[in-house]
Amino acid sequence: MEPVERRSTAAIVADRIRTAIMRGTFPPGTQLGEVELASALGVSRGPLREAMQHLVAEGLLRSERHRGLFVRELGAADVRDVYTARTAIERAAGLLLLAGDRSAAAERLTAALARMEAAADDPVALADADHAFHAEFVAASGSPRLRRMAETLLVETRMCLAALQETLPPAAALIAEHRELRDAVRDGDAERMAAVLEAHMADAVERILVPGTSPAPAVPA
Repeated sequence: MEPVERRSTAAIVADRIRTAIMRGTFPPGTQLGEVELASALGVSRGPLREAMQHLVAEGLLRSERHRGLFVRELGAADVRDVYTARTAIERAAGLLLLAGDRSAAAERLTAALARMEAAADDPVALADADHAFHAEFVAASGSPRLRRMAETLLVETRMCLAALQETLPPAAALIAEHRELRDAVRDGDAERMAAVLEAHMADAVERILVPGTSPAPAVPA
């Protein structure tokens, strides 16, 4: 038997706020008020402050002296940097997958792929399933540090979703890219896996930063 995971109130609150940021409930630039948030979440201001400082450390919130805390806004350089970091982390995770039990990893990715296929007709659900696929890809590597870094980057990715909605690739093409990534893991093809990841991330950046579109909240990929 494994010990029961005991999470602090601050950790739970941080998860709630992180999810709200990811889903656009708190768009970039939104000021977060302690009194309102504490009331909405039913917690005291102590755990809330701890949670918000943790999110500042993650880079999801920014603190302004004498003004308070705001959801970070992502510029073009931030978008490129997020995807550069994601490419590095997911390539490292992929190499661990190839060095481990590829069959088990492929099964996990197949299940995540099935959720994408089921959500093909719903852009928001597809974005959720896309996010889950990449989270599963890194989690299956077995590295808690890669997983921890990927979680923050995936939230920042979703903070750019509004910018991508009008230029989102067809669901069939998006799913096909993820299927190819799953197949590369299953077949132990490191070169193919790296190429698919790099092309996938580069395409997302190009779609987010199309002329005339401001990179507000975040994106599938």
